[in-house]
Amino acid sequence: MLQYNALFYSCLLNIVKILVFEYITGGGFNKRELPDSLAREGGLMLNALLDKLNQANQTRSNSLEIIVMLDWRLNDTAIRTGINPVIIRPEHDSAKEFTRLVKHCDLAWPIAPEFDGILQNLCQTVESLGKMLLTSPATAVAIAGNKLKTYERLNRHHIAAVPTRIFENTYSPGEWIVKPVDGVGCADSYVLSTRQDFERMATQKGHDCMDAGGRAMQGAIAEYVIQPHLQGAKTSLSCLFKQGRGWLVCANLQRFEFINQQYHLTNIVVNHHPDFGLYQPLVDKIAQALPELWGYAGIDLIENDLLWVLEINPRLTTSFVGIYDALGINIAEAVLQLVHGDPILNPAYNRPITVQTQQETHAS
Repeated sequence: MLQYNALFYSCLLNIVKILVFEYITGGGFNKRELPDSLAREGGLMLNALLDKLNQANQTRSNSLEIIVMLDWRLNDTAIRTGINPVIIRPEHDSAKEFTRLVKHCDLAWPIAPEFDGILQNLCQTVESLGKMLLTSPATAVAIAGNKLKTYERLNRHHIAAVPTRIFENTYSPGEWIVKPVDGVGCADSYVLSTRQDFERMATQKGHDCMDAGGRAMQGAIAEYVIQPHLQGAKTSLSCLFKQGRGWLVCANLQRFEFINQQYHLTNIVVNHHPDFGLYQPLVDKIAQALPELWGYAGIDLIENDLLWVLEINPRLTTSFVGIYDALGINIAEAVLQLVHGDPILNPAYNRPITVQTQQETHAS
């Protein structure tokens, strides 16, 4: 109740403070080199979110005071009316700065990768301080941010999900994909098809892993999972969730290049398929299977004779960048509406929009 009390009190004062933290552009890399490709994709999402929050601010009766964390090398990124940047320099601890700023805000909207528990820890920080998260809680990230746990949860609810297990140093005929259990996008994911591929991957990644009981699993590769390399259209769903309910916003087509046994995302056609009847039943099932999900989430699919769920991303995804131009729907406004009710999703138009991207961090 603390998070709602804080928000209610701020509303009485007609000011609601919201902290936006996109990990790549917001200081997560403040002590090391900031790769251009990562900064570009993170910047796409950050700028889209800031623009849509500003737009929501102009139509809401309650004023939003928008605070954004920015890497010291990107301090001109958020130059616009209504945005208050906080520059994160090399001497800063970005996690401590995030905690400090959350204490002085009512709402927090982190966008961060799931690997190494980054997103989960940020969400936990917000919750422990009694502030309102505008994303899924840490409990949801703990499941959706782990490919094996996601598969197990969906499988228990009879939802078609790409079979996933711990990668072991044992060759199996066929084509397979090996990826980090908590990885994002296609980074560090490889297609294996020969015995030599398996042996090379095992040599690269090591051999120690722990099972669910904390026991060493001989021959397993730590923190990596293996999935069959299914053929089919690679799509994603942009959705909103709240307490076991799901709203499909749009379906998107992901286009990849395949280079050196790896997929590289080249662009996303946002709102490529207007037929909600094909996807909404799946969104409803996922909402019931993962009632912890809240706010925006992206669902990656492989489509052939079935709709196979590949993974669930409990955060903003790159597809978010094109939603307003495709549908005229302000997702930031819709997420704010979720705080006290249902989202209003009335498309002003209906057209596909292509978002150009480089796949290094965030999934689509």
